[in-house]
Amino acid sequence: MTGPDKTDFIQAPLFPTFLVIPIFDLIGACKLVPVLVLQEPAHAAPLAEALMAGELPCAEVTFRTAAACACIKIMAQRSGLLVGAGTVIKVDQVKEAVDMGAKFIVSPGFFPKVVAYCVDHSIPIVPGVLTPTDIGMALDFGLSVVKFFPAEAAGGLNALKAIAAPFGSALRYIPTGGIGENNLASYLAFPRVLACGGSWMVPDDLVRSGRFEEVTALIARAVALARGSSAGAPG
Repeated sequence: MTGPDKTDFIQAPLFPTFLVIPIFDLIGACKLVPVLVLQEPAHAAPLAEALMAGELPCAEVTFRTAAACACIKIMAQRSGLLVGAGTVIKVDQVKEAVDMGAKFIVSPGFFPKVVAYCVDHSIPIVPGVLTPTDIGMALDFGLSVVKFFPAEAAGGLNALKAIAAPFGSALRYIPTGGIGENNLASYLAFPRVLACGGSWMVPDDLVRSGRFEEVTALIARAVALARGSSAGAPG
């Protein structure tokens, strides 16, 4: 099997309008994947605007709430915003998410049926991995990007480096879980890290209370930190 990441393309926001690049390259350019747990569809549009204003044109809307599909649909309509679905553990969720406009799928673990469906239908998929066995399965499916989750609870950057070492440059990783301003730079300095997932720049309390100007400021701060980190990263 071959992975879908080289065949699925999207018009790249915040880049020249003629430029079209692969989805995983766009995520790598963003360096951050904000993980959203949205309780109300009414929050989706203003949060999409906050992400764009903060120059972070990427979002993972998780299937942790009943509002997920509605929020994906609303956010996917915002021009220039790359929207994916997260916490996807069933094939039916993949179908629902794609129908609503999701351009990539993220899972908390390795679910073979979900991965197989995505690969067979050329849907970019980022399964969660935590062990060499998980990574081996990802390689068997021809994937090139996986999610290291839960990153900090599993031992942090040192654990990721140890697990990734035997596989060389075969995979890029999106560590997620426990990542914030205090450790983002160290993760992004590891050349095998494509981007980092997190929710610290989109805190639930600010979103629920409609304080989107403050959310925009946090997003912009995270973007500046990520850009500064990647500028000094080796490789």
